[in-house]
Amino acid sequence: MVSTHIQNKLALLPDQPGCYLMKDKQGTIIYVGKAKILKNRVRSYFTGAHDIKTQRLVQEIEDFEYIVTSSDVEALLLEINLIKKHDPRFNIRLKDDKTYPFIKITNERHPRLIITRQVKKDKGKYFGPYPNVYAANEVKKILDRLYPLRKCTTLPNKVCLYYHLGQCLAPCVFEVNQDTYKKMSDEIVSFLNGGYKDVKKELARKMEEAAGDMQFETAAEFRDQITAIETTMEKQKMTMTDFVDRDVFGYAIDKGWMCVQVFFIRQGKLIERDVSQFPFYTEAEEDFLTFIGQFYQKTNHILPKEIYLPDDIDHEAVQALLPETKIIVPKRGNKKDLVKLAYKNAKIALNEKFMLLERNEERTVGAVEKLGEQMGIPTPSRIEAFDNSNIYGTDPVSAMVTFLDGKPSKNDYRKYKIKTVDGPDDYATMREVVRRRYWRVLKEGLPLPDLILIDGGKGQIDSAKDVLVNELGLDIPVAGLAKDDKHKTSQLLFGDPLLVVPLGRNSQEFYLLQRIQDEVHRFAITFHRELRSKSGFQSILDGIPGVGPGRKKKILSHFGSMKKIKVASVEELAESGIPKQVAEAVFQKVSEVNAKLAEKEE
Repeated sequence: MVSTHIQNKLALLPDQPGCYLMKDKQGTIIYVGKAKILKNRVRSYFTGAHDIKTQRLVQEIEDFEYIVTSSDVEALLLEINLIKKHDPRFNIRLKDDKTYPFIKITNERHPRLIITRQVKKDKGKYFGPYPNVYAANEVKKILDRLYPLRKCTTLPNKVCLYYHLGQCLAPCVFEVNQDTYKKMSDEIVSFLNGGYKDVKKELARKMEEAAGDMQFETAAEFRDQITAIETTMEKQKMTMTDFVDRDVFGYAIDKGWMCVQVFFIRQGKLIERDVSQFPFYTEAEEDFLTFIGQFYQKTNHILPKEIYLPDDIDHEAVQALLPETKIIVPKRGNKKDLVKLAYKNAKIALNEKFMLLERNEERTVGAVEKLGEQMGIPTPSRIEAFDNSNIYGTDPVSAMVTFLDGKPSKNDYRKYKIKTVDGPDDYATMREVVRRRYWRVLKEGLPLPDLILIDGGKGQIDSAKDVLVNELGLDIPVAGLAKDDKHKTSQLLFGDPLLVVPLGRNSQEFYLLQRIQDEVHRFAITFHRELRSKSGFQSILDGIPGVGPGRKKKILSHFGSMKKIKVASVEELAESGIPKQVAEAVFQKVSEVNAKLAEKEE
């Protein structure tokens, strides 16, 4: 079942591309993915049927976060960087040492056009990285046809096939002027920087011409080349190839809160981000400057070579704070877009914070207010709920949980061992625990509840009210929580005479009552099991002549469970390493306990 926290976050996912990071209960990132539409992709994990692998992933997801990007390609590039950074165990198929390919014009006397996955400081011209390897190869094929640069790694002694195909000038045999290479290199650079549009037009013309001549295979080849160019030349801002380490800052403010997002770009790639949300009390710009100073001086963040800032920040002040780093306020281009993207993520994170707060308030304070309205009582800000637990009257206990403004207050939980009741008597048990609880509340001046909830019907409610009114002189509303045949909350009983309070099954107030009833039941059952475990251990092995702590441990270690001890013979008990006389005493005691339990079951 999807947790309420995740349901709330799913409702707030943006309709934009980006990456998402799935986390387990320890907060460890277990999966990184990318999506064209974050809202649709992330929601799909928690709805519908999945294969076994996906089911295992979903079962471990306790939380998630996401980063919005400007395009799907950008999300894909970011995804691979995040996977390399966090090495999530569910990203098995993406775990390799490969990087996205670059198209490179080598810095040689006879330059080559190659595809490489390594970017070096060798004065070569790099373009990329490109997420679609097939498309990158297709574009290189087009460039090879258009610009006949050298293809061979080492020059041969005679011309090769590429020369005869018109894809090489054969510098191995013929002298090629450097101006020719420069002209081709410039045109390739132009192509990869946007001039490919003219080539696309020419390919489109040839495609239509081939189709008109009924040469459909040729037309299809031109079509695929056009598609490859469009895919490969998709611009992205998340990766740069100059190897400069940068931190990119963006911030958003709303309702007295600020969210600052920092993109960490290392070796030209966005590898991580930092998200900080905090209230600010002066001017936003001033608090932002304070944040930057603390960010580097009071944390382990290493100063990069460059820091990008929004244009409304006093960059000279930041430069004074961080004299060793170059402070830049980008005005245009990809660098400006990076700052905008940081702001965009900060704004989304801040909006999500307030929307989650509003939803949380609707589930808690809002639900309490509506519950009071439906019951016709003042808002029950403090609710105390009781539940009893016993098995055929053995080890009877009761438990109380407290909810303040719709949230559990675990410091105010209480456990009660029932002292005055023999046998399974829920009414008498309820009288005892209510008496003990509120006599102490009055004695110690503790806060009284605005509403008392009893897990039960008319008998339990009347018992509690009798003690409160006639013994303690308290006038506190008491209501009962009835369950259906599936042991689920079904009705709220309240009033004199008792009536069913009309609560919508899908209302937040009904969900609140469900949470309270489930919590008090869990707390009571857990306490009862603890006592049963202790009493079962003591009733059999404690008090037997010749069985001290050492022999008790030896018997348990040998058999492994109380269940096996209960069915063991004298000879089997002696095999645990205790004398036969002691084994006979243990067997006699176990037989007596088994006989008593059989009588109670009858």
